[in-house]
Amino acid sequence: MDDEATRATVEAVRRLDAAFDRGDIDAFMAAMTDDCVWESFTPAPDGQRHEGQAAVRQAMTEFLGSSPVFDGEEMLARGDRAVVRWTCRFSGGHVRGVDVVRVRHGKVAEILSYVKA
Repeated sequence: MDDEATRATVEAVRRLDAAFDRGDIDAFMAAMTDDCVWESFTPAPDGQRHEGQAAVRQAMTEFLGSSPVFDGEEMLARGDRAVVRWTCRFSGGHVRGVDVVRVRHGKVAEILSYVKA
């Protein structure tokens, strides 16, 4: 992390991930912009796009209700972008994937989730 924008991106993603790990939907949404976007990896095969605070909150609340356990494996960041490699465990198994994240003004603006096929 050699520049201020990259440091801010890493901090924003870590703040979001910590809220997710705690299951704290209010803190999770506070870490996202008002016009946030989350492209989830469910339902298969292509997931679903959720736009705006209300839609992302509803989708994330439902997702957290499935008791997923995420293990972040690696984060690469540069400027306002980050890629996070992860494993998500459910009661029925697991998936591996990546999130492509964009940060704006210290908050996560976009999360595009992709799973390994």
